[in-house]
Amino acid sequence: MTEKTIVRVAMNGQGVLSRRGFLRGVGLGAAGLAGVSFTDLMALQADELRKRQMACILLWMGGGPSQMDTFDPKPEHPNGGSIKAIETAVPGIRIAEGWNETAKVMNDVALIRSMTNKEGNHQRATYQLHTGYAPTGTLKHPHLGCVVAGELGDPKFDLPHIVSIGGATVGAGFLGVGLEPFVVQNPEQPPANAVLPGNVGPHRFQRRLGLLKALEHSGFETTGGADRVKDHTSLYRQTAGMVLSPRMKAFHVQDEPPAVRAAYGQTPFGQGCLLARRLVQAGVTFVEVRSNGWDTHQENHERVGKLAGNVDPAFAALVTDLKTRGMLDRTLVVWMGEFGRTPKINPNAGRDHFPRVFNAALAGGGVKGGQVIGSSSADGTEVKDAPVSVNDLLASFCHALKIDAHKENMSPVGRPIKIVDGGKVVKQLFA
Repeated sequence: MTEKTIVRVAMNGQGVLSRRGFLRGVGLGAAGLAGVSFTDLMALQADELRKRQMACILLWMGGGPSQMDTFDPKPEHPNGGSIKAIETAVPGIRIAEGWNETAKVMNDVALIRSMTNKEGNHQRATYQLHTGYAPTGTLKHPHLGCVVAGELGDPKFDLPHIVSIGGATVGAGFLGVGLEPFVVQNPEQPPANAVLPGNVGPHRFQRRLGLLKALEHSGFETTGGADRVKDHTSLYRQTAGMVLSPRMKAFHVQDEPPAVRAAYGQTPFGQGCLLARRLVQAGVTFVEVRSNGWDTHQENHERVGKLAGNVDPAFAALVTDLKTRGMLDRTLVVWMGEFGRTPKINPNAGRDHFPRVFNAALAGGGVKGGQVIGSSSADGTEVKDAPVSVNDLLASFCHALKIDAHKENMSPVGRPIKIVDGGKVVKQLFA
């Protein structure tokens, strides 16, 4: 029995290598694997996961989208306001008007209408939805995308493993600069300073990097600057790899046919979603595409209508494009924000912060589309059934990507930190 065969035997139902499974696997072939440690098997598992090329695209609705104006409309109740519900491709599932293109791909989308949380502050909730932890003054937890990149990304890959399109996101925290998100402000423009000057060829560029390395290791490293030199060297190595990589063409969305670009929408968010598909296709592990402005304390209905006009076609086109290319099964697509909005409309025709009930939408990555998980009360003020916590949702992300949510990473303070602190997989998502 080969080492890779034992890895497959040792993996549990989630595709995660367990100690019990490892011992069972070694028991089946101990004669030939007496010198193989659990750490070695974990490394082999990582190789197996990377070969699957699992990826995630997070569509982040910054500010907190109104559940009643997106995927949990209440037209029969005064709290629903003037928003109407429309039919979708799945009989019995209705969503808010303005999401007509998403309605057409509902067979591939699962809605969670029973998300619930306690954090009603933008910064704290955004941090928690990205990391699974409440912010503290002593430790910077990593973006789940950085964790995913560290678990699934090939160390030799010459593009960033995590990319944030449309603005900065939560960082890599204690995982270090090597897994820090690469930020693309404008998806229609290639990254700045990513092309060699006309008078500098690859060979000359490498010589310059060699000189830089020699300078860094000339004494500063041995006089207390080892950690800074390590981070600086890692950053320059990644940057140099990008500059010289033929995969940089993935950032050129203008190479796509006009019809494809039009399907996503000629907006920064639409082209950001198209860029996300191109990056995942090129081998990037995690991409976040940001849509800001969902903090609708005033004129909620009008503002959500404009935002939906940008997000709706892009979301639908992304799901359709990934499916057409045979990439949807290995790419988890998540639509969510940091919380929901108050069911009752305020005096400014807006909706305020409301973490008690909100919604999320998922597609791909083994998620069964065409279903709704959980529900809210008739007036939208409470979760009626099947509550889903933030960490339940993040544990489900890990399940979809075949990552052990309970794996521990060592923090700088010497404390092991789980990828997700508790939480249970929402099994209905995959049933």
